[in-house]
Amino acid sequence: MRRAVCLSFLLLVACETAENKVVVLTHESFAAAVKEETFGAFTAQTGATVEVVTATDAGTLVNQAVLSKDNPVADLLFGVDDTFLSRAIDAGIFQPFESDQLSTIPLDLQLDKENNVTPIDYGDVCINYDKEALSSAGLQPPTGLDELTNPEYAGLLVVEHPALSSPGLAFLLTTVDLYGEEGFVDYWNKLKANGVEVAADWNIAYHTEFSGGSGEGDKPLVVSYASSPPAEVIFADPQPTEAPTGAVAEGCYRQVEFAGVLAGSRRPGLAGRLIDFMLTKQFQETIPLTWFVYPANSEAALPDEFVAHTVVPVEPVQMDPSRIDANREKWIAAWREVMEG
Repeated sequence: MRRAVCLSFLLLVACETAENKVVVLTHESFAAAVKEETFGAFTAQTGATVEVVTATDAGTLVNQAVLSKDNPVADLLFGVDDTFLSRAIDAGIFQPFESDQLSTIPLDLQLDKENNVTPIDYGDVCINYDKEALSSAGLQPPTGLDELTNPEYAGLLVVEHPALSSPGLAFLLTTVDLYGEEGFVDYWNKLKANGVEVAADWNIAYHTEFSGGSGEGDKPLVVSYASSPPAEVIFADPQPTEAPTGAVAEGCYRQVEFAGVLAGSRRPGLAGRLIDFMLTKQFQETIPLTWFVYPANSEAALPDEFVAHTVVPVEPVQMDPSRIDANREKWIAAWREVMEG
């Protein structure tokens, strides 16, 4: 049976198909990698097709779901992360659903104890470095965020704008967690004095300003993901035996992505079954090489490239979603005062 995919970038209007379907509202980065086979096994099991409607990013995703709460355009929302989770839950856009596979998900990923949403994947935002560039400059990679303010790393780091970029916001939250409500401002003053560069988004920071791997710039340090070094190996032709970039294991922020059944869904049962399917070992093992994040299911095996070419932070930074929602704009405003004032 053919799986229907509906991509509506502006109005988020679901296309007309048969009633035996599940409509998923998600962000562009997830939708862009959806292929015919992505939900093929779910369709084979249930007879239901999966349609995808898109918003640009996690923030827009939540805003669209809130605005259409009384007449939802989808049955399931996927892609809300911990930085916008409290806003989504407080707006009442979800109906609780407890997956029968929650036992496979580590407790530190289960941030919503009421099961309004279910963890599907996670990614670690970490400092990445260009191995050859640092070696040529006679420098060792930094071991944590403190060293980024040292003179030897002056002018070498590029970060993303926290109001415009998800990894940029994650890095800002990391500094708040590590240095405190007062100390994070001092830390950013030190970074600014040390010549940190701010890019509008991850694509510009990584591909235009960063010097490592597929980057074309001259900055050997960048805020990116722990999964970026494996990607540099996988997409290289020919593939190197060692990743040209590395990730610093200290000072990483763990972003968790969730799926939730939307309140008002006409097909909540099918939406719940799709969440169950997305947590199966079969689907979870496709996540790393499709979306370059980590599976939430602890039983899912990682690809060899992820094992060989990256680090998994032992104690990544995680922050209560309600604290983020209560302080996000205040922290960004403080950051702006330092970096743009």
